[in-house]
Amino acid sequence: MEYEESTSATDFFESHRRILPEVVRVLKPGGSLCWQVGHHVENGVTVPLDALVYLATSELPELFLRNRIVWTFGHGTHSSRRFSGRHENILWYTKGHEYSFNLDAVRVPQRYPGKRHYKGKRKGKLSGNPLGKNPSDVWDIPNVKSKHVEKTNHPCQFPVALPRRLIRALSSPGAVILDPYLGSGTSAVAALLEKRSFIGCDVQTSYLSIAKRRLELLATGELPFRDDIPPLEPVRSQSVAKLPARWRTLRKASHAGTI
Repeated sequence: MEYEESTSATDFFESHRRILPEVVRVLKPGGSLCWQVGHHVENGVTVPLDALVYLATSELPELFLRNRIVWTFGHGTHSSRRFSGRHENILWYTKGHEYSFNLDAVRVPQRYPGKRHYKGKRKGKLSGNPLGKNPSDVWDIPNVKSKHVEKTNHPCQFPVALPRRLIRALSSPGAVILDPYLGSGTSAVAALLEKRSFIGCDVQTSYLSIAKRRLELLATGELPFRDDIPPLEPVRSQSVAKLPARWRTLRKASHAGTI
């Protein structure tokens, strides 16, 4: 279905009751399912779509919700009779209770790097993890608007940093990442950047053409993307307060991956 075409909340729920069991069927035991949704607004009335997804997944006993992540961003449609929406949600589930969570791979800089305990048995020792802190369940990552370096003709494009953090935290190099709604190929780009394999599909051939072109640019080192998550290198000094460049173009041979 085209993004421009509207659907009712009831149709959304029923389609997810059909789709999600198939996604879970191909998910390996211990694997993670991340489902990103926004809100359905009609005549000024809002329906939180993540609540409908949760209801649909409640029928799947092998799934367990680990986090409800809030993705917040600074730009969007302005509202005059309600507060302007500036967030969407990601539901992170695991298939079973044994799963991977690579926290050290996604730590972010401490607010006060180098801070130490001033009393007690740990006096003088670092009060925070030297690798950085847990990024929490609220992620402030710019969305893809007209001036964003990643912008394509896709009407509802996600930033690469969003799936990249999930892939980095919830899988290991060599893992297979599946996106049943490939769209502009953002999750494919993120997977290959993190040295994972990727499978994706979409019913819109125009979107597949966009994704194919982005992967071709990635292979030649010419794909621009924003670097909105910290690097993998450990955080150890006051320099952590200085974040990496906000975007860059991937240099040739800087990442491995087969497209």
